[in-house]
Amino acid sequence: MAVEASGSELVNVVALLGAGVIAVPIFKRVGLGSILGYLAAGLAIGPFGLRIFSDPAAILHVAELGVVMFLFIIGLEMQPSRLWGLRRDIFGLGALQVGLCALLLTACGLAGGFPVAQAFVAGAGFVLTSTAIVMQLLEEQGEIATPKGQRMVSILLLEDLAIVPLLALVAFLAPGGADTTLQQRVAEIGIGVAAIVGLVVAGRYLLNPLFRVLADARAREVMTAAALLVVLGSALVMQMSGLSMAMGAFLAGVLLSESTFRHQLEADIEPFRGVLLGLFFLAVGMSLNLAVVAENWQLVAIYVVAYMVAKAFGIYAVARLLKASHREAIERAAVMAQGGEFAFVLYSSASQAGIIDGPANAILTAIIIISMVLTPLVIIALRYLYPPRDEPSLDGVDVAEGLSGSVLIIGFGRFGQIASQPLILRGVDVSIIDNDVEMIQAAANFGFKVYYGDGTRLDILHAAGAGRARAVLICVDKPETAVRVAELVKAEFPLVTVFARAFDRGTSLQLVKAGVDFQLRETFESALVFGGSTLEALGEDPDEVAEVIEDVRRRDAARFDLQLTGDIRDGRNFLKGNLATPAPAPVTQPRRPAQALSEETAEVLKNASSAASS
Repeated sequence: MAVEASGSELVNVVALLGAGVIAVPIFKRVGLGSILGYLAAGLAIGPFGLRIFSDPAAILHVAELGVVMFLFIIGLEMQPSRLWGLRRDIFGLGALQVGLCALLLTACGLAGGFPVAQAFVAGAGFVLTSTAIVMQLLEEQGEIATPKGQRMVSILLLEDLAIVPLLALVAFLAPGGADTTLQQRVAEIGIGVAAIVGLVVAGRYLLNPLFRVLADARAREVMTAAALLVVLGSALVMQMSGLSMAMGAFLAGVLLSESTFRHQLEADIEPFRGVLLGLFFLAVGMSLNLAVVAENWQLVAIYVVAYMVAKAFGIYAVARLLKASHREAIERAAVMAQGGEFAFVLYSSASQAGIIDGPANAILTAIIIISMVLTPLVIIALRYLYPPRDEPSLDGVDVAEGLSGSVLIIGFGRFGQIASQPLILRGVDVSIIDNDVEMIQAAANFGFKVYYGDGTRLDILHAAGAGRARAVLICVDKPETAVRVAELVKAEFPLVTVFARAFDRGTSLQLVKAGVDFQLRETFESALVFGGSTLEALGEDPDEVAEVIEDVRRRDAARFDLQLTGDIRDGRNFLKGNLATPAPAPVTQPRRPAQALSEETAEVLKNASSAASS
């Protein structure tokens, strides 16, 4: 009997893996995307397909860990300073969108003749966007780190936080819910706040020492186990305190985002995240109750359309109100118009509280799932109506693989092209990668072999020979990309000398803190040459011009050192402005005494010298 049970479980595992492996490549090949492939595969093997699985809810509970790990990895990319910079989007944009969409969706329920409590619960559940779908779409499109992607992430974070007050409102709206005392509600809120504070304290003072001890033990499998322990433990703490598991994992990632073990943790979690996230979409597909849909198809169809249109309108209105472009507002509305996995939790709680009955819960769940299924199709329609810029073909472009140059140049724009010339003229073996296909093709016409590769990916850096190179030159133009590449290279290849191009002073400070060996602001030296040439054109002595330029360099270096230990506003006394302010003190004493350039000045200096000696 035990052997039969084991064999049955193995069949289930093989069925899950086989459904995903078969469906996803087919759906991606025809342009429907991986998410729709997983959902269709789940429907095919679920209770209303081949009936290989009869209890998709059990799989869904396990598969939710994929969303949890996804949020942990996103948290690793989100340093506390960066998260603090998004506070206006989280609590401003996010709150405004959630509030307006909740009103619109509740109005849809009231228009259908439902009581206020049921209309509100149904609408509030649909407000909670699917974190898994949105994040997967953003990742596939490479837009998580873009400004519009970050705004969507901010909204998702606010929606994760919103599940707490929504569950409290469900308890209040339940028959007899008003009997819940104020002390009980305050206690629930206090538990949630205490859990967040405890997680922050533990992450700040315990996690780094823990991973340092494990790293010294040099047991890779224990590091992987510890990474899973941190993710799942944080999720469990948040769940037990009434918050979402995804929020706990995200906070754990943020707390470890500045750790020296960040990239190792990301590499350890990534395989589990990918498999479990696919399993989540498979389970969602299995959960679609076709019997309920068939019995109530008119109601389901009406509310799927009404809810998605109302939510999309609310998202678009908020985006335009806050000065987003028409295209960005349309894209955000299309990506976030569906309901999400947290609605299942809210509807289940409302069903237990007696606000909605079992059939209503099944209908609302079907509405959510169908909206999730429709989202990839909506994205395809959006791309048809608003086609993205044509991407050049990779024909004739080689991908970075097994490169062995002694110098690796990442980014071959106007800066990298010039930087490469002294090296090539001296016979240095240079490998070059860039992710701009048009530039790679154009460079080939001028005698340059440039390989296609994204320097922000660790596997590409390995393939490009970063670990074997004597020096890595980061010549990309985007500041955040330069910092990201620098952090990756110094974390994975600490012995490699890293030179980096900085967009501005703030980027220079970040690069130094990332550990680069040399950084240069892209306009600094050219601006000094420009200013010095101007002085010479005005008749100044070239030797004195050279001294002035050197003095500017010293002042800038002194100011930079102060900013490294303070903030960007420090060291202003080393700048010479054109307002009537006291002259800044020189960094070093002048090499020669002051010389008068006119008779009047000579007389002033003579009188000053006489007064000083007397």
